Amino acid sequence: MKIEHLEERINEYKNSIHTVVNKRIQWETEVKDLIQKVLSEAEEKYKIGWKVQQLSWIHTNEAINITFDSFPQELIVKTNQIPTYQFLQGGALVFSQMYNGDIEIFTVFPLPENWMPVEKDMVEMGVYSPAAITEKLVVEKIDEFLKEMIKWEVPIPKSKVGFRNINP
Repeated sequence: MKIEHLEERINEYKNSIHTVVNKRIQWETEVKDLIQKVLSEAEEKYKIGWKVQQLSWIHTNEAINITFDSFPQELIVKTNQIPTYQFLQGGALVFSQMYNGDIEIFTVFPLPENWMPVEKDMVEMGVYSPAAITEKLVVEKIDEFLKEMIKWEVPIPKSKVGFRNINP
């Protein structure tokens, strides 16, 4: 094989880098601000103890999340009736930019102190190109996140294996 045969692959590689750079620019100039805006609007409109955070992790990995930070004020009187009640912080909806510029969306569940992480401590909610991130999508993901947190707080009882009466 001659060195000239690599030209096509070299061009594909350069195009792939160009695509990643464009996705990262779109995250930096548009998408990050859009997500921040929508999550902040939800935080302000619905005072349920959540707050928006911008995170900068290892190297170029950035994320924006909305996380349950405190207990809803209107329910504190109720919880004060139960001295042993403990609010678990940390449930979060995370929009994280991946190495390739795409945006991964996932839910992280609160982890009680001294508990070992379990398989279901997070739920993947999709991976999207920055161009696919819209206000509508962010609102839909907040809705899905709240549904997941409700299921986490009040799990649906599993149906029991056994016999049932087929003939009424």
